Order: sequence, then structure tokens, then C-alpha cells
Amino acid sequence: MDKSLLIVEDDHNLGKVLSEYLSMKGFETKLAENGEAGLAAYRAGNYNMIILDIMMPKKDGFTLAREIRILDKEIPMIFLTAKSMKEDTIKGLTIGADDYVTKPFSMEELLLRINAIFRRTHSNESILKTNETLFKFGDCSFDSERQFLTINGDEIKLTTKESQLLKLLCINFNKPVSRTLALKAIWGDDSYFNARSMDVYITKLRKHLKEDENIQILTMHGEGFKLINTNQ
Repeated sequence: MDKSLLIVEDDHNLGKVLSEYLSMKGFETKLAENGEAGLAAYRAGNYNMIILDIMMPKKDGFTLAREIRILDKEIPMIFLTAKSMKEDTIKGLTIGADDYVTKPFSMEELLLRINAIFRRTHSNESILKTNETLFKFGDCSFDSERQFLTINGDEIKLTTKESQLLKLLCINFNKPVSRTLALKAIWGDDSYFNARSMDVYITKLRKHLKEDENIQILTMHGEGFKLINTNQ
């Protein structure tokens, strides 16, 4: 498994410590010290994960993450920040963060989070393994392989997590999908942070699906979620 990390951190000392520590743990690391340098490094390299600070000169971490997400919907990202504001956490999740670490943090904690993401992104959970890739429900059709949701002829390109969640709901159409099952199948564990992240993606899917008023994702309290057609 390739383990190439791009670290974007404007604190030179912290960035150097992170790079050296993770190199000793078997990762290939590249350090960029501001958002513009981070984008240039991303374009020039081939990385498996990005670790980026939020408050940086020239280009902040949120802006950098959005620009990279346009180019790559799937690369995992971990945000580093001195802030612990709820709004920042939600903003990071909405952009597509995989994890969020508040300074100060221990190197061991960061390493555990990095390894957890690698295990998740490089594993194929059996719950999502099926030869079926095309799903039809109501006025919607979903191609899980291409990650396209089509509603009344309009195509919507989904992110990887949106696609995985929708596929899991389609496989279990009209049946409840437990939160724990979905979290372990897609995020790798059912931690509080991942549960918040899943809620963000469920909200995104509901916004997509509202174009077909008969298709709904119900919240089953104490159970999880269920994709249904109210006409059936």
C-alpha cells in the first residue's frame, strides 16, 4: 500500500516535526508551508492523503481543500486547527474532510487517525460488494460505478461517500440500514466524528433527491435510515 502524504502547515517547526515523525513511521512526506505552495505540490505530486492546517497565509486550508476537491473527489484529508469551533467542524465536513484534529495534539493520536483512514479507504467492505451497479427507484436512476444520480433526465455527479451511502440504501431499499452498519461499512468505525460526517452526507443526498417528491430517506429513530418510495 502506498503511503504518500502531503503536509500543508505554515508553522515551520510543527511541519518539520510532523514530516520527520511520519517519515520514521514509514510514510513518504512532502511539506508545503502555505496554501499556494500546497496546491502547487498537490498538482506536481501523487499523494494518498493530505494533512492541512486551516489558518494559513496566501490561501487558507478551507480554500485549498475546495480547490483540491474539484480535482480529486476521493483523496482523504485531515484538517489541523487551533480552533475548536463547531462551525469550523461542520464547514470542514461539508467540504469533504475525513477527520479533524485540534491543536495541540499528540503525534500518536494523529498516527492512529491516519492509519484508521488508510484502513478504511483501502478496504472493500463486503456489505457494499455486489455485482449490481444500476438502481432504479421512482423517477431516479443511480449508476454507482460512475457515481451518477439521474433525476428526471438531469445528471448529478456524486462524491464517493454520497455514492457509497446511496448504494447501501439502494441495496436495502424499503429496509432500515443501521447507523452502525453504515458507519463501519463506509467510514471504518462508528466514532462520534464519523457519525457527524455521515449526517452531513445524508443531508446532501436528501437535497439531491428532493426533485422526486415520492423518494425519501427516512430517519428511523433507534435504527438508522431507510430509502423509500411513498407511492409504493
